[in-house]
Amino acid sequence: MPAPHDLLERIHLRLEESLVGIGEQVADLPAADLADLLNQLTLVEAATVVSMLSIARATELFDQPTMTRRTAIIEKIDPGRAAQILEGMSADERTDIIQVMGHLERRRIIPKLSAEVQSELEDLLQYPEHTAGGIMTTEFVRLDPQMTVADALKHIRSVARDKESIYACYVLEPETERLLGSVSLRDLVMAELDRKLGDVMRRKPVTVAALEDQESVAAKIAKYNLLAVPVLEDDGSVVGFVTVDDVIDVLIEEQTEDILRMAGVEPDALDRPYFDNPILNVVRKRIGWLLLLFVAGTLTSEVLHRYEEELAAVVALSFFIPLLIGTGGNAGAQTVMTVIRSLALGEIGLRSAWRVVLREAMTGAIVGLSIGMFAFAFASLRGSPTALALTVSVTMFAICVWSTTVGSLIPIVAHRFGIDPAVLSAPLITTLVDATGLLIYLTIAKIILDQI
Repeated sequence: MPAPHDLLERIHLRLEESLVGIGEQVADLPAADLADLLNQLTLVEAATVVSMLSIARATELFDQPTMTRRTAIIEKIDPGRAAQILEGMSADERTDIIQVMGHLERRRIIPKLSAEVQSELEDLLQYPEHTAGGIMTTEFVRLDPQMTVADALKHIRSVARDKESIYACYVLEPETERLLGSVSLRDLVMAELDRKLGDVMRRKPVTVAALEDQESVAAKIAKYNLLAVPVLEDDGSVVGFVTVDDVIDVLIEEQTEDILRMAGVEPDALDRPYFDNPILNVVRKRIGWLLLLFVAGTLTSEVLHRYEEELAAVVALSFFIPLLIGTGGNAGAQTVMTVIRSLALGEIGLRSAWRVVLREAMTGAIVGLSIGMFAFAFASLRGSPTALALTVSVTMFAICVWSTTVGSLIPIVAHRFGIDPAVLSAPLITTLVDATGLLIYLTIAKIILDQI
């Protein structure tokens, strides 16, 4: 089997030579490796390669979690073939693709789907994208409470090929579809064949509401170590279930969004591959935060301008500004990320806000005291007067306490008012500490240094 990078070069060469025989070249390549290769091709090239694969092979490819641009590729191939690929996919993956598809493309492809799949899509598309209903699949095993374990195993074997997962099965009331309990394949294999499901099933299993946020769903699956969780409507009926692999996708998506927001980049700025994203679109998504940070940064200039005479009188003060401000900004950024993580995991909340602030202030005090001693030694070794070394040391302590306190407070306040704490990114905290840190430094210097 050829190596993936060698195969990529061969694909490019063949595409230039009328794309003859590519399907044979990738026929035996693992689907995950093929997905990685297509991620590196242009949309036209990727769509052409997909068109040369069998329907079964293309379906397997589009079910790969590493496969990017699935919707864009589907839109570029023949509508009839696209419909065949979509029909072979699991319900949740198929819905994910359709959700981000343009209206024109939907009108071209959806009518080619079977009536059953169209009806299923209509039901799933009614749920918002980032909810349990938006990521669930409807292809789960339904069991009757009157079945025996033997009947259940026989039923599972008969429907297994059409279901996304058979490891978690749900016992429902025959008419109302209300959830009575859950039973795993392991439970069935371990149980006596003549026992009733009502005696084997787990009553009151963990469930989620159809409109529950996907992050909450992921937290429940992680907390209770589940393979899947049933999704209920308001009337208690089961409409689908969310699997652990869906949750992994959610966690990756949410973490990516948080990291981008911390860097001051809107998440949808990267909703396309790097080279497919127009430069103007990237600029539009970045410039807002940069302008905000610029305006905040002018506070630093104002502080320097206000203390211009003092800095001129003791030039050595300016030597330590980068050291003090940089350390304060880093301390604040560490606190922000720690608090945001704890908020996301549900470890802290509004009721514990005062404890968080006090804890981070104490942490900042200990860190500031430790670094302050090093700062005093550093300034003394540089030949600075004792008064100046003391100024730097005391300022380091004060800035660390201030930055950790502010860094703990802002995400909690943002959470209280329904703002994503990640939006208040580390660059914003750093910019705030720049201005206030300078004010603290020069105020302390004015008190300690007699000559100012």
